[in-house]
Amino acid sequence: MSLVSALYPALKPWLFKLDAERAHEWTTKMMRISHSLGMLKPDELPASKPVDCLGLRFPNALGLAAGMDKSASAVEAWAALGFGFVEVGTLTPRPQPGNPKPRLFRLPEHEALINRMGFNNVGIHAAVKKLEKRKTSAIVGVNIGKNFDTPNEQAVNDYLYCLKAAYPVADYIAVNISSPNTKGLRDLQAEDSIRQLLAALKKEQASLEKEYGKKKPVLVKIAPDLEGQQIEALARVFNELAVDGVIATNTTISREAVAGHPLEKEAGGLSGAPVTERSTLVIEAFRMLLREQTPIIGVGGILSGADAVAKLKAGASLVQVYSGLVYRGPGLIADVLRGISAHS
Repeated sequence: MSLVSALYPALKPWLFKLDAERAHEWTTKMMRISHSLGMLKPDELPASKPVDCLGLRFPNALGLAAGMDKSASAVEAWAALGFGFVEVGTLTPRPQPGNPKPRLFRLPEHEALINRMGFNNVGIHAAVKKLEKRKTSAIVGVNIGKNFDTPNEQAVNDYLYCLKAAYPVADYIAVNISSPNTKGLRDLQAEDSIRQLLAALKKEQASLEKEYGKKKPVLVKIAPDLEGQQIEALARVFNELAVDGVIATNTTISREAVAGHPLEKEAGGLSGAPVTERSTLVIEAFRMLLREQTPIIGVGGILSGADAVAKLKAGASLVQVYSGLVYRGPGLIADVLRGISAHS
């Protein structure tokens, strides 16, 4: 067991006494410092097969989901822990502070989080400057969104702006239309809206491919709260426009799994164990409907190697974690990679 994994169980009770957002900021800062001093060593990780996906070679199938490193401040540190890829953001054209605090809540009884962060980030250009200097072989995805005060009718301009800015430094770009914490954002998942948005992005992607001489995949991140007809409509659009990949899923607005909890009525997206099963079902549904060559990145409630394998069996090619790290610590990385290794 590495020093990091050994220390986490001792630190966790103290961290859980802090405000959740403050604990997250402290942990990220300590990771950056530890990495710069050469002290950030991962657990002894199982030998992992590289995964060829999206025209890229991923060192392993496990990634860090967007939201953990919103401003690309610790990419090297996350990679040093053993992640095969790191997705930063969500990033917007202009910096923004996000929603008022408190805006991140733990539900330990359910191994869950509720967040209504609201795309707080340093802005796309500041993050790009950081990524230009990165020193890691891990794949880096850049998750993009619209500013909170940009009306949906003009949202395409924000996404195009971020796509152009991120293209030179990203290995792939993820289009976030599914966060419940930016007013009206999920309305962009409606069939006509998503068709217009993605058509514009695909056109710009082709132009940027010519300019830079390399295609950078563009993926779409979707919500777990989609009903059958919505899933069919989205899959139809994704197939028509030959979308490069789908990330399933974001957080849920459902509170069914945490009914009766004191924090049940807190606004925001619920993540962690309560979304595990729903996320896997959405992956399974999209896998049946999408073109065979369209990969899915599975994310939502992975707290063990078995959870990750369930998403792979449902049709995901890669997986990501977020809330599981809060409850299980960095030891989760080795657990997931062992599970994936045994599965493959």
